[in-house]
Amino acid sequence: MNPVDSFSALVRTASHEQHMEAETSTFMSDLLGGRLGVEAYTRYTEQLWFVYEALESGAERLVSDPVAGPFIRPELFRLAALERDLAHLRGPEWRSALTALPATRAYADRVRECAERWPAGYVAHHYTRYLGDLSGGQIIRDKAEKTWGFTKKGDGVRFYVFEGITNPAAFKRNYRALLDAVRADDLEKQRIVTECKRAFALNTAVFHALGEEFPLSA
Repeated sequence: MNPVDSFSALVRTASHEQHMEAETSTFMSDLLGGRLGVEAYTRYTEQLWFVYEALESGAERLVSDPVAGPFIRPELFRLAALERDLAHLRGPEWRSALTALPATRAYADRVRECAERWPAGYVAHHYTRYLGDLSGGQIIRDKAEKTWGFTKKGDGVRFYVFEGITNPAAFKRNYRALLDAVRADDLEKQRIVTECKRAFALNTAVFHALGEEFPLSA
């Protein structure tokens, strides 16, 4: 199969518009531009916890699933790293003040629903999150280290450090090969693409909510 005709290419191109909308949201632009403080970064990290708790709490029971199972890779798991970051950012009692924005709750609820009822939909959310972490997430890590003085790849940015993946480029190629080999017919593949678009839209809604919470005029 020509790489441009592959399912992974279809997913990437079909969701490009939603992907760009998420990456260029006002909140993320301000965060990466150094115009927001560490509190905004911390609040964003808190929202990530809810999404990854939904992604990873249901991962174990999907290991044997013929569609989602091949994607369950422990080296991708981020929850433990997120919790270490939050302990650094908020202190040891970080859980007591942890709150999800309504947009975050909707995002996490959809991820959990797919994990429990629709493994192919779970793959869509898995793809949009983890491949994004391995790619654009590294820009966030670099900015956080330089802007707020976190120790390089240390507490505060561990979420973005994949210690079990020594060659991210090769890992992403292998991941896309898994997408190309996903056990789904054409109709189900179209549903996966649609869910990828929904995942980006849910993520963008979180960015918009954070932007309202951290307007530059505040």
